[in-house]
Amino acid sequence: MNNKTPARSNVVVQKQILNLIPRGMINRHALETGVEGRARTFSVLSHLTAMLFAQLSHAIGLNDVCDWLRLKSAALSRFGVTAPARNTLSNANKERSADFIEKLFWFVLGHLQHSSPDFATGRKGKGLLRRFKVRIHAVDSTTIQLVANCMDWAKHRRRKAAAKMHLRLDLHSFLPSFAIVDTAGQHDNKRAREVCASIAPGEIVVFDKAYVDFAHLADLDARGVQWVTRAKDTMKYHAKRNLTTGHEYVIKDQIVVLKGKHKGMQVRRVEAWVEVDEKWQVMVFITNNLAWSPRSVCDLYRRRWDIEVFFKQVKQSLKLSGFLGHSANAVRWQVYAALLVYVLLRFFAHLSAWGHSFTRLFAVTRSALWERLDLLALLKSYGTASGHFKVIGALNDAWLPGFAPAKT
Repeated sequence: MNNKTPARSNVVVQKQILNLIPRGMINRHALETGVEGRARTFSVLSHLTAMLFAQLSHAIGLNDVCDWLRLKSAALSRFGVTAPARNTLSNANKERSADFIEKLFWFVLGHLQHSSPDFATGRKGKGLLRRFKVRIHAVDSTTIQLVANCMDWAKHRRRKAAAKMHLRLDLHSFLPSFAIVDTAGQHDNKRAREVCASIAPGEIVVFDKAYVDFAHLADLDARGVQWVTRAKDTMKYHAKRNLTTGHEYVIKDQIVVLKGKHKGMQVRRVEAWVEVDEKWQVMVFITNNLAWSPRSVCDLYRRRWDIEVFFKQVKQSLKLSGFLGHSANAVRWQVYAALLVYVLLRFFAHLSAWGHSFTRLFAVTRSALWERLDLLALLKSYGTASGHFKVIGALNDAWLPGFAPAKT
C-alpha cells in the first residue's frame, strides 16, 4: 500500500457502493414485483441495504446484522435507510418476493456494462481468449448446503437439505450471464436448455458431462452454437472416420456416430492423455466443431474450470452459508444479494485497475465500510499489479503436455 492517505469522501463507503444502483430502478422493480405494497415502516431500500450489508460485513446472523445497523443508524438515516428489527428483516426475507432482487441484479449488471464497455468485454488476455474472437461461456452448478429447517422444500439426500445455483459465466469478463437458484434435487441436464437458451449463434459454450443431453446438444448445433464437453463413460458409438493425426499425447481424434436413443447423431471425439494433479489420466472430450485442432478442444475444456474458481471466490468471500432465513424465498434473496455485491465490487475493481485478488478486494472494502474514504482512491492506493483484475488462487489446471498456458 502507498503511504499517501486516501482522499476523504462526503459519504461512507457503504453509501458509495449503493450509489452504483440507480434509485429509480429500485422503485421501479419494487412496483413491478409487488414488494412495494408490503413495505410500510421498513422500506425496500432499507431492506436491500440490510441484505447487501450482510454480505459486505459477512454477518453471522440476523441479530448481528440488525445490531450492527442499529449502532450505525445515524449514518444510515443520512441516506434514507432505517435499521430493521430482527423480526422485521426476517419477515421481509420470507414475504417479499425475491423476484425483486433477481430482476435488480440483472438490471444493475447490464447498467454497469453499458456505462463501461471495457467492463462488459473483460480481459482480452493471451492465448485462448485472444485466439477465439467470439464469446466463450462456461456452464456449471454449485450446491449450497442448507440446514434442516429447509428440509420441506430443499430435501437433498437423506437428512440433508441443499439449494443449487446453475450459472453461465462469460469467460472474458468473468461475470455471470445467466443464473437459476433452485433445489438441488433436479439433475443438471434438466436445466441445460434454460441455462443455454440465450447463447447467440457462433458463440462457444463449455460444460461438464453432468449437463450432457444429446437432444439439447443437437439443438445447440442447429442454432449454430459451438460446444465442448466431456463424454460419459456409457456413451455408445461407432467410429466413422479419423481426423487429425500425429499430435503427441492425443490418442484418438475422430468423427463418431452415436448408437441407441440418439442413433445417427454425429459428434467429434477427442481422446488424450492429460496430467491432473501430477497424475496421468485419459480424458475424452466431445464437440460439434470439426475445424479446431485437438489442442483447442482440450484448451477450451480446461477453461471450464474458471467457473469453479468463480464459485470458490464467491463462497469463500461472500455469505453463502449461515442463511438469514430458511424459506426458499429467503435463500434466493441472499444468493442474489451475494451476486450483486460481487458485481458491484468487481466494478470498483475495474475502475481502480485493481491488480490483486478478489478476496483482498473484499477484505479492504469490508474494513472501510463505515469510513468516509473515497473507495476508488483507497483501492488505487494499494497499487496495481501487472495487468488488470486478476483471478488469483485458481484451482489446479489440467492441460496436455506442451499445451500449458504461457506464463505472464
